[in-house]
Amino acid sequence: MPKVEVYSSPLCGFCHAAKRLLTKKGVDFTEIDVLAQPQRKSEMMDRAHGRHTVPQIFIGETHVGGCDELYALDRAGKLDPMLAG
Repeated sequence: MPKVEVYSSPLCGFCHAAKRLLTKKGVDFTEIDVLAQPQRKSEMMDRAHGRHTVPQIFIGETHVGGCDELYALDRAGKLDPMLAG
């Protein structure tokens, strides 16, 4: 299974929804809280091609996008193969 990283904020409902889906699928992910670690926000923006909103989700080296994109991949049947590597 590839490494999954979620840049998030504890105040973000979309972050909670994305993490809930990943947890439901049994995915171990690394959460990077950009409020607790503000220096990581610029790292997130670099990796996410300038996107500054949370969540920003990465599966391996692939930038998935945010919560809407994660759920769209799941509905299209493409998320599970990505998670399987």
